[in-house]
Amino acid sequence: MFVVRPFHKFYPPISFLVLKNSGGKGKGMKCYFVDAFTETIFRGNPAGVCVLDRWIPDSLMLDIARENSLSETAFTVKNQEDYVLRWFTPGGEIDLCGHATLATAYILFHFYGLDNNTVSFKTKSGTLIVRRKADLYEMDMPAYSLKSVPVTEEMEEAIGFRPLEAWMGRDLVCVLKDEEQVLQANPNENALKRLKGLLLHLTTKGRDFDCVTRSFAPKLNIYEDPVCGSGHCHVVPLWAEKLGKAEVCAFQGSKRTGILYCQMNGKRVLIAGKAVLYAVSELFISNELMKAK
Repeated sequence: MFVVRPFHKFYPPISFLVLKNSGGKGKGMKCYFVDAFTETIFRGNPAGVCVLDRWIPDSLMLDIARENSLSETAFTVKNQEDYVLRWFTPGGEIDLCGHATLATAYILFHFYGLDNNTVSFKTKSGTLIVRRKADLYEMDMPAYSLKSVPVTEEMEEAIGFRPLEAWMGRDLVCVLKDEEQVLQANPNENALKRLKGLLLHLTTKGRDFDCVTRSFAPKLNIYEDPVCGSGHCHVVPLWAEKLGKAEVCAFQGSKRTGILYCQMNGKRVLIAGKAVLYAVSELFISNELMKAK
């Protein structure tokens, strides 16, 4: 039987520590690993979270994201009462990420002594606010405006099924016939890269949930994103309108699975989910890398 102990009792909230055996030649950087949109480890979407004392070079953040080989690694620095938050995939920096935002809030609430139930992040997509509500973390995120686009042969070739509808925001959203098509789809990675949109989301009306979705991001060196928060900033507005309801309970149909509790709020989407800590590590970073341009 596994025994889960409260990690915060053993790992103090310090971002940078001089390595005892490094002769002062390097730093030890804490990196937390959190499974988001789940309450069970090895489910949901894993994210790396680095809480920094100061910004490190972009090239180093990208190298860390590539080394972690997760869909996103988040980096955050405290700025007075708020935090500045950035997200890196193995393929580069991205403008919005839901699961790594949830993971970062989880770490700050559990390890960094936040004295209220709200944390505010300054990001490339504006201010994102996360509220802790019991065991849920609710993110206030921008909704993408979707434009209907023609269904093409290229979409059918890439997906393996012909979509009923196609919509474009930052990402391409394709509505399929039923859950079986979404869950059984095995898109062609090279063909996906030729489609317009940063990510591809396959979605349909669900039986047990309001909608079922899978997300693919080969342009960011990620074949399938296990649970995509920013993707639901696309699909939730679509399904809220189709279903005529503001609250949408969404299921991500990846192998890891995930559940998102969503609500439309004007031009914003409230996306809530649970999170669980998987690991805390210490990254050995040389002073030379810390100063790299």
